[in-house]
Amino acid sequence: MSEYVITCSSTYDLNNEFAQKNNITVLPYQYFIDGNEYYDDKTSDSLTIHDFYEKMRQGGVATTSMVNTERYTDFFTPFLEAGKDVIHIEFSSGLSGSYNNALMTAEQLREKYPDRKIAILDSLAASPGYGLLVYYAIQKRNEGMSFGALCKYVDELKYKIIHWFAVDNLEYLRRGGRVSRASAFLGTMLNIKPVLAFNNEGKIIPVEKIRGRKKSLIDMIDKMEKDIDNPDGQMVFIGHADAEEDAKMVEGVIKERFPTIKGTYIDLIGPVIGAHAGPSTIAIFYIGKQRVDKEFK
Repeated sequence: MSEYVITCSSTYDLNNEFAQKNNITVLPYQYFIDGNEYYDDKTSDSLTIHDFYEKMRQGGVATTSMVNTERYTDFFTPFLEAGKDVIHIEFSSGLSGSYNNALMTAEQLREKYPDRKIAILDSLAASPGYGLLVYYAIQKRNEGMSFGALCKYVDELKYKIIHWFAVDNLEYLRRGGRVSRASAFLGTMLNIKPVLAFNNEGKIIPVEKIRGRKKSLIDMIDKMEKDIDNPDGQMVFIGHADAEEDAKMVEGVIKERFPTIKGTYIDLIGPVIGAHAGPSTIAIFYIGKQRVDKEFK
């Protein structure tokens, strides 16, 4: 049986130590802020995530771009030439065209390397929710799961990876078209903090309107109590957009309410999601019964 590798994109928002420890290779996305281009590679040569959010807080406009087929070709080819099969878990197709570019690249590479297998899996996830899906895939790989079985496992599990986001400022959602200018203005005046989720298409949808920051964070945990699928032994991932203190508060409440989970993991929400959600966003991710598919009006 051929050896296979698991790869993913930097939008899984876990740190470089995680990638090294778990033997996965990560493709950096690109982003732009104040007219400058950066790679989301979390190295000392890049803009730090803290500095990225500081620029946003000072009025900087951040944008993102999808990965083109040329970069995917350069990324996959060394594995194929080394005789390894590739399972690439990609950022949600509901948020980016990168997934389709990865599919096109894989089709071309299969012709050049007919003896190799290349699977491009749509995570329908983002940020540490995407990271959580990769985490479970790694566990199964380490247990010896076959190439085909792992692909099937990921495709089934992804619909149960629950994403809850609480944003701190409606302006960034307005820029992304999630709320109107009038709603953003009124919501800011009334201290409204929306809680959002990922639906089954891997798109971000607003679910709840909560007045007050702390209430919005607790509301996510309340929702988790209702839809978590057996907390025993689960890992819960927490993401934050440069708001570590709030993330640790959320972690503490989760540990109190779910004493049988395996553990928690906190990491930064990177610039690709952060560009649209904004600074101080907090998110929680876990295995639940099913995703929500209903927006508020």
